[in-house]
Amino acid sequence: MAVGSHPLDAETVGKNPVSVADPRTAAYDGRDVKQHLATIEVSTSHERELVDITHLVRAEVQRSAVRDGTCALYAQGATAALMIQENDDPNITLDVLDCLDAMAPPGRWRHDRVDNNGSAHIQAGIVGPSEVVPIRDGSLALSTWQNIFLCDFDGPRRRRTVVVTIQGE
Repeated sequence: MAVGSHPLDAETVGKNPVSVADPRTAAYDGRDVKQHLATIEVSTSHERELVDITHLVRAEVQRSAVRDGTCALYAQGATAALMIQENDDPNITLDVLDCLDAMAPPGRWRHDRVDNNGSAHIQAGIVGPSEVVPIRDGSLALSTWQNIFLCDFDGPRRRRTVVVTIQGE
């Protein structure tokens, strides 16, 4: 490829403080890239709760045999979300729910006329359905005080599903 024909050519990278490898060459460098697909199913017992699923995600990382890569998580359901949060103080999860209630309180949304869960949809949208965690040396690269939580804003549910995609070498 000639210089100047790619947005990350030598001239452009030299002017930019961040250098990025050409993504087209990453798949062809001879490394053994693995992919592991799984689902995690969790039941919830409250109308709204954050459920720690870190141990379930760690088990999938172990099954994958990926040493270095990424673990992408996606919560299925329009009233579910994923969050990385402190794992030590149980009040944090309660504070998160209180904060979301202040931002999107129940009982005042047009969607409540359909099935009375407008705030659950809004709160799930605020938090978001996905997280990506690096894998280093065969372990999730979470800090000491971080865990992965499934957020259920419209429970209880017999089954909430998290799709897991692990890639790396």
